[in-house]
Amino acid sequence: MGTVLDSHFLALTAIVTVGYQLLFFIVTALLRFDKVTDFAGNCLSPLSAKLRLEWVAIVGIFTHVLRDKIIVQVSLHAACPSFLQLPCFLDYLSDELGYLCASLQSLHMFLFPGSTNFVIIAILTLVLKGAWHFRQVNNRSWLIFFQIVLTALVTVWGLRLGLFLLMRIMQWGEDRRFDKMRDNFGKLAVFWSFQAVWVWTVSLPVTVVNASDRNPSIEARDIIGWIMWLVGICVEATADQQKLVFKNSPSNRGKWCDVGLWKYSRHPNYFGEVIIPLVGSICSINPSSLSTSKMLTHHILRISIAKSSADKRYGRLEEYRVYKNTTSPLIPLPPAVYGALPAWFKGAFLLELPLYNPGPGGDPIS
Repeated sequence: MGTVLDSHFLALTAIVTVGYQLLFFIVTALLRFDKVTDFAGNCLSPLSAKLRLEWVAIVGIFTHVLRDKIIVQVSLHAACPSFLQLPCFLDYLSDELGYLCASLQSLHMFLFPGSTNFVIIAILTLVLKGAWHFRQVNNRSWLIFFQIVLTALVTVWGLRLGLFLLMRIMQWGEDRRFDKMRDNFGKLAVFWSFQAVWVWTVSLPVTVVNASDRNPSIEARDIIGWIMWLVGICVEATADQQKLVFKNSPSNRGKWCDVGLWKYSRHPNYFGEVIIPLVGSICSINPSSLSTSKMLTHHILRISIAKSSADKRYGRLEEYRVYKNTTSPLIPLPPAVYGALPAWFKGAFLLELPLYNPGPGGDPIS
């Protein structure tokens, strides 16, 4: 007999999400307070690959907890995809929502992923269920909180990212590009509507996990996954902070970041993001593993976009070309080692793809 998720959990998370999004819709449309609306809106961006990939990966680590018998039952007794299929299903659905929202043409709102709404839902479902289970490990009773660990991962990830974004936004001040979006009430309403649907949909996995009554034993891959998740988020947070400090220094104006982790990778923050999806696929042997290639594709495209911008600004500088030729695009490696590797090896194993290389005059090849 499978565990059934009461439709009240689904309804409550939907109400909370709609209410949260409605609050910031009002702030956006009426109060014109950019620093608050940017923080909330950017945090919940449908087009953000960063948030969606990390979120699916975090929950993916825990899919084995419920991997055979979870059924999500809504009020009309219609069955949603099994929990094993949810990551792939949500990956596809969030893509479609993202592409629809892209037509709203507010790029600034799509640039920064965040997670305040996800943190609220994770904590809310954990508290409401309150299911703490004892596990038997080596003939001893251990109080293993699978739901607590999952909620803690989501909370740490969300608060870290949210506080980092808030700090950046407070430094940036008002964004004039936001006015064009805000002055079109219809576009604004459509954006926030899709935003609410997307947040609630992608929150379904953690809602299912936190509402579960299953009582599985802890496995070695759980511990490995948690450790690797910690490594990934530490790398990402360190890289974000190093670049922020570098960009805020007046002496570095007009320069590209090549300090700290950025000395060994042109995108160490993306490397930290990639670790988490890979961990999710390794720790949960299920169909969500099939989305690993898609996750890497997202990051390849994001690197291409980032390098296009960097090449336009620095492509004609000899120092930048040396940095680019001796620094790995993703996986951190010593410059001396990476620079000595043959081009075919870089392209085959280290993601040094032709679309990252600028054409004549420093203009990127699209």
